[in-house]
Amino acid sequence: MREVRSDFGEQEDEGRAGKRENPEDIVIKLRLFEVLHGRGLSMADALRQIGISQHTFYRWRKQYGGMNRAQLAPLTDLERENTRLRRAVSDLTLAKLILAEAPRGVKGISETVRGTASALNGRSP
Repeated sequence: MREVRSDFGEQEDEGRAGKRENPEDIVIKLRLFEVLHGRGLSMADALRQIGISQHTFYRWRKQYGGMNRAQLAPLTDLERENTRLRRAVSDLTLAKLILAEAPRGVKGISETVRGTASALNGRSP
């Protein structure tokens, strides 16, 4: 049986904990698993040769199973749009909280300013 190389997609920074594969590499590795498993390798041996755990394989298969490279572009665009919208929602939520606190803060500041001004004029508030 011919040996299949699986050294593609490795990142140079192997020292960090939990390297993250890009979706194209994931789809390629899932296809490579199908080829290896189809040639008669056991599941454990095929996954070992690809360099992923069984848990990772099942997670990837659930997320990317049945996809090809052409289907990844819309998925990537949707993930990017989702990230942008989540950021917008968090910014708007923060702005809403700031505006909710603003009337209390302005009232406190205006009282402080009036008290300071009257103290400078020699009057009591």
